[in-house]
Amino acid sequence: MHKALNRYLLISLGWLCVILGAIGAFLPILPTTPFLILALACFSKSSPRFHKMLLNNKWFGPILQEWEKNKTVSRHVKLRAMALVITSFGISILILSGRSGLQLMLVAIGFSALWLISRLNESEPPAK
Repeated sequence: MHKALNRYLLISLGWLCVILGAIGAFLPILPTTPFLILALACFSKSSPRFHKMLLNNKWFGPILQEWEKNKTVSRHVKLRAMALVITSFGISILILSGRSGLQLMLVAIGFSALWLISRLNESEPPAK
């Protein structure tokens, strides 16, 4: 019973992360990749079928495969993620002009996100 409950909780958390990741693809302030990596981890312990589904997805499957295999991301993915953080937080900060408390909070969150992204290990570039 306990094992089955854990499995269903992990599957539910995995799907919640997939949904949040999908929303993050359209809502700039919500990250996509971390939610999908967390979903991948949940599914790896609960559902081989859903785990395989994420790894074989045509849009984010290659990034997740690289993460699962080497715990790395490509420089291109890191730079794209950093550009998205800078753009989305920059726009949000400009929209909130006159609300310095919220602006400072967004600056702190944005720098935290940039720091976390910069700390991810990079995969080796392909040999030429």
